[in-house]
Amino acid sequence: MIKIINAKHVGNYRIHLTFSDGAQGDFDMAILISNETVLTRAIKTPEHFKAFFLELGALCWKNGLELSPSAIYQEMKLAGTLILEQQAA
Repeated sequence: MIKIINAKHVGNYRIHLTFSDGAQGDFDMAILISNETVLTRAIKTPEHFKAFFLELGALCWKNGLELSPSAIYQEMKLAGTLILEQQAA
């Protein structure tokens, strides 16, 4: 089971993520935020967006928004923004 082991805000709605298998990359949440759901509206401001935390390997916010690490991993892999450990070496 893949988990996020480190997360760092890198600008706008982008977070640099490191996964338990060593893969890493920048996850851009701009499209998700632009969907304007009840949960994403609450983190639209920079100060609320930057208040993310990791819980059991998932990316979370205080308002209850929780993103699955495996779903993020697959999305980043498909988008070509995931750097696998062997590529980074």
